[in-house]
Amino acid sequence: MVAQNKSSGFFQRQPIMRKVLISLIPVGLGAIYLFGIRMLVLLAVVTAAGVATEYIFAKKRNAKVTEAVLVTSVLFTLSLPVATPFWVAVVGIVFGVLFAKEVFGGFGRNVFNPAIVGRTFIFISFPEFLTASWSEAFTRFPGGFVRYMAPPLDTLSQATPLAMARSGEFLPLSQVVWGNTFGSMGETSVVLLLLGGAFLIMKKAADWKLMVAPMLGFAAFAWLLRLSGVAGVPHPLYGMFTGAFFFLCIYFVTEPTTAPKTVPAKWVYGILIGIITVLIRYFGIFVEGASFALLIMNTFVPIMDEGVKFIKSQRKQVTT
Repeated sequence: MVAQNKSSGFFQRQPIMRKVLISLIPVGLGAIYLFGIRMLVLLAVVTAAGVATEYIFAKKRNAKVTEAVLVTSVLFTLSLPVATPFWVAVVGIVFGVLFAKEVFGGFGRNVFNPAIVGRTFIFISFPEFLTASWSEAFTRFPGGFVRYMAPPLDTLSQATPLAMARSGEFLPLSQVVWGNTFGSMGETSVVLLLLGGAFLIMKKAADWKLMVAPMLGFAAFAWLLRLSGVAGVPHPLYGMFTGAFFFLCIYFVTEPTTAPKTVPAKWVYGILIGIITVLIRYFGIFVEGASFALLIMNTFVPIMDEGVKFIKSQRKQVTT
């Protein structure tokens, strides 16, 4: 269900978007602790660029800037490594808001998630900044709360936990769950993401079915590949907890505008996202396939909902 909107000052007030922002507080604080205060600076730059982009188009429509763009800016920032150059982040958020939202007519009309579109654009256009600019996470208090940025890793000898798994190297699952490892700022801590997800469900700001369905699809297909003897496929839990997949399940698959509205379509949509993520990760050229899987399935949402409605109408005609 899309949030009800009310006008309030500069922004168009959206209660559900505010709940999403509140749920992201633990994830944001964790990102600062693990990677440094630069996360806040990067967030400020991204938010300014995202709001400015939407303002230009909202003004032409005689409308207000939606609070949804704040959520987009936070999620986009958390999907980046802390060392991402400011200009790259600005290019990404402007592209995402412009081509995934405004060209469709603004909030509620977009087909694709703007944050994911922006991240995917810079991932393809400037891959070195999202694949070879990792920073070592702080592990001792006060960590990044008193430091600007975590020190860079030697990427010639260090890879992300997900990339390491492809070569048969695995970090302890406990380290992956708590998040004291390298990666994009919002994706590393499963515990903090679970807190955010629980808040969203409790406040009815997200549908739990959309969170669970991709996990089921991922786990079932990964187990099938392991049982079939396919090399390089880690334990499903390790696969779900590394990379951006878990982050995507909590905050991107559940995005109300781009997700299906009918219950059967939600299950099919989520399960296929999980399966496609596994296919891209272990058979494609990209180590991280979650973003591509979501964008692929976004394109089928309208026809999936229409298909469910058509099947229901046909069944009703048969019974009557």
